Amino acid sequence: MIDVLVVDDDFRVAEINAKYVGKVPGFRVAARAHSAAQALAAVERGPVDLVLLDHYLPDRTGLEIVHRMREQGHGADVIMITAAGDVTTVQKAMRLGALHYLVKPFTFAALRSRLDSYAALRRTVDRVGDRGLTGQEQVDRIFGALRTAPAPTAPGLPSGHSEPTTDLICDVLHGADHPLSAHEVAARTGLSRSTAQRYLRHLEQAGRLRLSLKYGDTGRPEHRYAWVAP
Repeated sequence: MIDVLVVDDDFRVAEINAKYVGKVPGFRVAARAHSAAQALAAVERGPVDLVLLDHYLPDRTGLEIVHRMREQGHGADVIMITAAGDVTTVQKAMRLGALHYLVKPFTFAALRSRLDSYAALRRTVDRVGDRGLTGQEQVDRIFGALRTAPAPTAPGLPSGHSEPTTDLICDVLHGADHPLSAHEVAARTGLSRSTAQRYLRHLEQAGRLRLSLKYGDTGRPEHRYAWVAP
């Protein structure tokens, strides 16, 4: 089994990512962390083979964590999973040895393709090492194991929608004891109101949410959404 440390400052996102990891054969979640300090402590405790690492953390950046890990001699591999999609951050991640870089929001299929290629890399390295093989052909095998195919769009989701965001909104509504407005969903998930509204509209049309109207003294009625048990 490959032991994975999931690092994200958002508790709900970390839980979703952990659930995704648990769906991939050969991987298990060893720990979760929501800050740089927690992440470094978890790596120190071990065992950790792979770190799924967010960049924006409250006390340090993800790249600072990678740098610190290497200074302390920790060899755990890293896949960046973050909203930071600027070229500078991506280049720094590459220079620090991140094996993959996945930009939020993403689908389960996209994460699984990275995990599958990482598992293939470990198998390839083990085979080459056991045989004592050297040379360009073996080096090409190792580097080739990291290649991933483009991830397909998750079935049932419109273009521009992602599974993690959908799951995040569903978790919020499932745990609510009363119908929520788009504004309330946005506040609880950290999404913008327009993004929350777009996902809520899709989930309501798909029959996963029930729409009701709350009328005030003036103005248009407020749309409120409630979870529909399957």
